[in-house]
Amino acid sequence: MMTQAFYTGISGLKTNSTGIDVVSDNLSNISTVGFRAYNAEFSSLFEKSMNTNSGGSSVNSSVGIGSRVNATTMSQKNGSLQLSDRSTDLAINGNGWFGVQGNDKPIYTRDGTFNIDANADLVTLDGFHVLGTLGGNISADNILTKTLNKVPLGSVSSQEKLRFPKTLKYPPVPTSKAKFFANVGVDPIARTISASVIDGKSDKNELRLEFTKDAVQNPPGSQWSVKATTQTLDGKTIYDTKLGSVTFDSAGALTSSTLTTIDNNGSPVAMDLGSGYDGIVSINRPVVSGSSLADGTIGGDLRGYAINKNAEVIATFTNGKQSSVGKIALFHFRNEQGLERLNGTRFQESSNSGNPMFFKDTNGQNINGANVVNFKTEGSNYDMASGLTELIILQRAYDANSKSITTADQMIQKALKM
Repeated sequence: MMTQAFYTGISGLKTNSTGIDVVSDNLSNISTVGFRAYNAEFSSLFEKSMNTNSGGSSVNSSVGIGSRVNATTMSQKNGSLQLSDRSTDLAINGNGWFGVQGNDKPIYTRDGTFNIDANADLVTLDGFHVLGTLGGNISADNILTKTLNKVPLGSVSSQEKLRFPKTLKYPPVPTSKAKFFANVGVDPIARTISASVIDGKSDKNELRLEFTKDAVQNPPGSQWSVKATTQTLDGKTIYDTKLGSVTFDSAGALTSSTLTTIDNNGSPVAMDLGSGYDGIVSINRPVVSGSSLADGTIGGDLRGYAINKNAEVIATFTNGKQSSVGKIALFHFRNEQGLERLNGTRFQESSNSGNPMFFKDTNGQNINGANVVNFKTEGSNYDMASGLTELIILQRAYDANSKSITTADQMIQKALKM
């Protein structure tokens, strides 16, 4: 019995010492972004049943003969979200892991403290590149080839470093159509309506329509002549002039127009005067300034990159336009407990965790499976109050086992002296 108490106390010291180490590591990382706490799980080495007359008693009549640390398991609950002042700081609202490129293979983390570095690469604070899918809409000479609302997530094996150019051009989109709205009235007074149109060189020009009521009318409707002109905003250069006519019925609704297209410094623009009462009309009402709608976009230079809640990397341009150019990947594992821990925030896949994978939607397309919150980071998922309580319990257990060894040693000494 004395030997049993001696070895039981030694195993208790080792077990509780390991538990104290685990709790101490958790407490020391209470302020670490994306930290995943670990819990020590204990089990008995052996148990010895004692004889008792009350076989149906609910009191445990066994005596433990030592203990051991059975496992240290990762706590998978999410930490609290903390405010940040950068759109590149991210927190995962749900399950999943960010992937960053390690020295030889990917590393997985919940720490979303990212930054756009001097090379316009998305990296961690210590320079590891974040993994994701590039949009493929940037040409070799750094021109945006297509505007994307979102980038489809590629396969797990195709995820790459998210690298973006420091300079990026949004190409001009010439105006292809201009629609006009106005009431030219019924009096023989010239009316002018203008539209701002963009040419292929990203210059804004003026498309000017001048309406003149014909001197000779053919009732019951009215007929007007139209002169369309494209010119620079200062009027010094005229690119094209077209002449046409429009006809209104007796109620003032537009019935026909001979104007079609006009050249805008090399870019054709279709002129839409509408039909019926949707566009140009001739009604005996007070005449107000007309209006127009024209498509087309001037070119722009890159203003910067930001990340939205869908983990899309968004490029913003000086012309007010935006486009997604990449998507940050969120990886998942069949057994997250099996991940190999590198430190408190970073892990690697192992044979126990299985290979990384993506969730799929109803159409079979890869998705992240969780939203990303920008301007926030995820704090440690360990609670300090419960950690300190657990530390006190383990310390008390350590002291008790230490006392049992001392007592067993004294008993053995007394037995040897007898």
